[in-house]
Amino acid sequence: MPQANRVWFLSRRPEGDDFQSALDFTSAPMPELKDGDVLIRNGYLSMDAGTRMWMNPREDSYMPPTPLGVPVQGMVLGVVTDSRHPDYRAGDLVRAYGQWADYSVSRPDDTYVARLSWRLDDLRQYLAVFGPNGWTAYWGIVETGQAKPGETVVISSAAGATGALAGQVAKAIGCRVIGITGTAEKAAWIRARFGFDDTVSYKSSDVAGEIARLCPNGVDLYYDSVAGLILDAMLANMALFGRIAVCGTMNNYDKTGPIPGPYKFDQILMKRLRIEGFFSPDFYHRGPEINRKTAAWHRAGKLDMAFEEVDGLENTVAGYRRLFTGANRGKVLIKLAELSPDLVQAVSALA
Repeated sequence: MPQANRVWFLSRRPEGDDFQSALDFTSAPMPELKDGDVLIRNGYLSMDAGTRMWMNPREDSYMPPTPLGVPVQGMVLGVVTDSRHPDYRAGDLVRAYGQWADYSVSRPDDTYVARLSWRLDDLRQYLAVFGPNGWTAYWGIVETGQAKPGETVVISSAAGATGALAGQVAKAIGCRVIGITGTAEKAAWIRARFGFDDTVSYKSSDVAGEIARLCPNGVDLYYDSVAGLILDAMLANMALFGRIAVCGTMNNYDKTGPIPGPYKFDQILMKRLRIEGFFSPDFYHRGPEINRKTAAWHRAGKLDMAFEEVDGLENTVAGYRRLFTGANRGKVLIKLAELSPDLVQAVSALA
């Protein structure tokens, strides 16, 4: 096993999407494991916009900010290479909160670590359809949003991983689905790739006007991951007793001062709307149950994910920045090592 571990450290608080100046890429000694630890050889790093919240100094987030001088935290998919925990052994395929590094140290008793047993044809789907993105999509549409067949559902950031999955879940239920994206090219892509019924490109369109044209009877459910002006445009177009399921506020992640509320806040009262936020860690324990429900959609080709792979740990920041510049389509992953099912089984056999 290598004596050193390449790691991305959070050295300064990032300004906007300038992550390169805030993060340092360096080699650090391989940490010694304590009782209860597992060491994971990271195969993929999951690039998630919510990680940006953890880099901020805000104390009113759902979890405390990442201290300066420590490795950047994030979801990883990898293989256990050493274990000091009785429930994990070398060779286990795991999805875990780890670090942006070649190797992660996680403590299953203190943070999220899950042993994975399904032999998927594409193991990357453990970070998409059958992972937190898929669970967040399902929960927001089915549980929080209570979508019903025949309703009109609008999805923000619809070309991103969670938005694309949420749109497919709504389609599988029998809803009419409209996606909001940044460009006409992305709009065409989600219609062709994921079956969205209609799309709106916020960079070139009047979002409020386009939604009003497409939804003359109002929107029953808005799946919000961006907040800001898009939320205001949607508040103006909600149907009576509509629902807004909030899983993110991407337009506010880089802000450290007071954040203004919706300018059209009065529409919540006028239209008797219900707005509810939800975070995937609240229902991680329901993940296996959700996977059993969505597996049939996946097998039928109704629930899928496209991936953008960036090779090499050294290119992590460039890959992560794609989420904030609008360059990404689907799920962005950083590939560190090949994790084929045969490799995982071979490591298990050697353990």
